[in-house]
Amino acid sequence: MKDGLNRRDFLRTTAVTGAGLAIAPTIFAQPAKPKSDDINIGIIGVGAQGQVLRDSYHKMPGINMKAVCDIWDYNRDKTVRLFGKYAKRYPDKYTVNSYNDYEKMLSMEKNLDAVIIATPDFWHERHTVACLKAGLHVYCEKEMSNTIEGSRNMVKAQRDTGKLLQIGHQRRSNPKYIYCKNNVIDRDNLVGRITAVNGQWNRTMRPDLIAAKGQTVAPDVLKKAGFKDMHQFMNWRWYKGLGGGPIVDLGSHQIDIYNWFLNAKPVSVTASGGTDYYEKKTHEWYDTVMAIFEYETKQGKVRAFYQTLTTNSSNGYFETFMGVNGTLVTSEAGGRGGVYPERWADEEVKQQWKKYVADKKLLAPPEDKEEAENALA
Repeated sequence: MKDGLNRRDFLRTTAVTGAGLAIAPTIFAQPAKPKSDDINIGIIGVGAQGQVLRDSYHKMPGINMKAVCDIWDYNRDKTVRLFGKYAKRYPDKYTVNSYNDYEKMLSMEKNLDAVIIATPDFWHERHTVACLKAGLHVYCEKEMSNTIEGSRNMVKAQRDTGKLLQIGHQRRSNPKYIYCKNNVIDRDNLVGRITAVNGQWNRTMRPDLIAAKGQTVAPDVLKKAGFKDMHQFMNWRWYKGLGGGPIVDLGSHQIDIYNWFLNAKPVSVTASGGTDYYEKKTHEWYDTVMAIFEYETKQGKVRAFYQTLTTNSSNGYFETFMGVNGTLVTSEAGGRGGVYPERWADEEVKQQWKKYVADKKLLAPPEDKEEAENALA
């Protein structure tokens, strides 16, 4: 369907992928037989995040994986072998060509509709612009680019070509977040005027990644791709000019939620951070960041705290929106999140909260239903 890609269906497909497949696992239980209107997909970059997207897409109805590109033979061959398991059953869906150069893939593949880009951040602009100019729709992992200029070039290429470009901020397509934004905040204003926000993404200490013996990339290939050595290739997120460190890898997801839910952008930020634990020669970006963002919203000033640690995983990741009538807690962690009323609430506020408890539209406060209703009486 090279010339007949349904824009709505493509957006819906990419949105479901961004949600992490937790919303409807039965949809993806078995590969579907190809149809005439299937979308032919290529993927550039099958490292950690690329493999997450790979495992999502290859199970989706209407998605045919046709090309895999990665400079690392180990990851690329592993992906090709995975799709090869399905080739005998559905040869049209899983006839996958393998490439170590994206330009060669774009020149050789004539029947692709879209490309998934999950390469290191500093490659996103070049890969995205090339794919758009080749007439392909693009789903690109965040960060969009390491530079403002790079992001602008991506937007310009999208506008010039008229192709779809979606950036993978997965919370934007998570049904729980969409529901909270549209209903709890915008429609019902359940927590009242938001005065403060608190969030974090903490990860445990992790040693640097090391390639197994015999699984390295040739030095000339690394150099051409912008890497000094194999250590830098394996741990690119920690190097300036390649990645953006934890505040970009992790924090950008949640700061984006702050902006989205508050319908505003920060007017100022105060932050403290540093490489306090890891070796600075190999960890150029900070391992600890604590920041305070100040917002001017239509309802008034909001101050938002954000923390990311890569040395301790205490309490994981979440966002807390605190309003005068209650608190909304959101998280992509399974089973975490809810809305909690302030005890002072007047009768009108109590009735609004009772409606939610009775309809079971959202999680009740952390008591059982009877206790929750008594708390609001």
